[in-house]
Amino acid sequence: MKRNIHSITGSVRRLVLVLLVLATLSMPAFSQYLESFEERMTEFTLDNGLKFLVLERHEAPVVSFHTYAAVGSSDEVKGITGLAHLFEHMAFKGTKTVGSKDYAAEAKALERVDWLFGRIKSEQRKGENADPNLLNLLRSEFQEAQQEAGELIVEDEYEEIMTREGASGLNAYTGCDATQYVSSFPSNKIELWMALESDRFANPVLREFFRERGVVMEERRLRTESNPQGKLFEDFLATAFKAHPYGEPVVGHMSDIQTITRPEAEEFFRQYYSPSNLTIAIVGDVEPGKVKKLAKKYFDKIPGGTKPDPVETVEPPQLGERRVTINDLSQPILLIGYHKPAFDHPENAVFDVLTDIISEGRTARLYKALVKEQRIAVSAGAFHGWPGDKYPNLFTFYAVAAKGHTNPECEQAIYEQIEKLKTETVTADELKKAKTRSRASLIRSLASNSGLAAQLTFYQVITGDWRNLFKELEAIDSVTADDVRKIANKYFTADNRTVGMIETKLAEN
Repeated sequence: MKRNIHSITGSVRRLVLVLLVLATLSMPAFSQYLESFEERMTEFTLDNGLKFLVLERHEAPVVSFHTYAAVGSSDEVKGITGLAHLFEHMAFKGTKTVGSKDYAAEAKALERVDWLFGRIKSEQRKGENADPNLLNLLRSEFQEAQQEAGELIVEDEYEEIMTREGASGLNAYTGCDATQYVSSFPSNKIELWMALESDRFANPVLREFFRERGVVMEERRLRTESNPQGKLFEDFLATAFKAHPYGEPVVGHMSDIQTITRPEAEEFFRQYYSPSNLTIAIVGDVEPGKVKKLAKKYFDKIPGGTKPDPVETVEPPQLGERRVTINDLSQPILLIGYHKPAFDHPENAVFDVLTDIISEGRTARLYKALVKEQRIAVSAGAFHGWPGDKYPNLFTFYAVAAKGHTNPECEQAIYEQIEKLKTETVTADELKKAKTRSRASLIRSLASNSGLAAQLTFYQVITGDWRNLFKELEAIDSVTADDVRKIANKYFTADNRTVGMIETKLAEN
């Protein structure tokens, strides 16, 4: 489900202009703007623990909604990897009242589907002693049971209601740290959204579970198993993270996807989709008093629950370089990753500025050195915050070797640039441009109601307060050239790095 609508009203353009001006001012200006921003923000938490952030923007009769569930692949364990992503798919399958012709009959049909799948799993566990005739019989009955359950559903009713009533940008996505559900509506449809969104988290029905599981399996085949880059990314992260679940793929391992059950998905929902683990941002043409009244009417009925504990596994310090190589029919690709702190760390702004200096645009150091001058790569850059932000993650350099050149050449050239960061002070002009671009990048994310809603929920959950969105601008402004040099020396060491690459395998005749 990938529908994205981007619209910028005149008021949003003015907001961006104001922010861009503020980005050139002193720190007190950031604080003053935050104060004016707070005047239009309403925060409240329901008795069941569900947090709401409501921001008024009355220039256009539209509203964007962003539901942030603080659950992602890092909350999974071996055996159920991929379940957070699979549940994202299931969240669009409807409820007891939406998507069913006869829920009582459907519930019984789904129970039989689950029972048969359990029988199949039990027989398969016998390995060579499994009865093939019994398995064939069970599989046949399993298919028939799914067909019977399917006859009781109304296909895609949840999504069709949303679209028919004016929804745009209807989307959802899962990462390591979160699963997020987004949409925008005309402002006179706020109550409709409240009714539909609360219903799918109060009364979800995981119908068509095994069909959707098949869709996810096909995603894995296309994006990982048949994709050299996908293989590299998966093996690279598994090599870089030995203990922390950031080393597990968001899509899950194929064997786990194949054996996950609907009851396991329902238990996952009960554990991680309690109201205390949800944060909702509503941005646009809204009246906060009305929103709060509707939120209590529709969302207060969802039973509260204990907020899940964060991941307690800590990735131990790396004691030496790790390497992984994929041999495939692909052009050479190189990744070099260094462990670094989580997003909510005082050094994060330095990594933002550092990323810009070495990677942003055609004048950045990596592009200039590897692509323009040495001509050993067709692409080179860096990014940080991979694969997630909530826990310590990676700062990653990458390069795609040019024809006739190799990964080792690119690797050595990147190390030369890293050494310059450690020993030479970045210029005042580089630092100024990097700060300007880093602030502008953050500001651009506020250019729409939906973009701002996404940032508000992210900062609220990851840092504990949405106001840190503006403090991040201050932090970027405070970065010094000495900070950049210290960070490079502290983290970009041989013992702290993981190197991954695709080496081109010649096709067999």
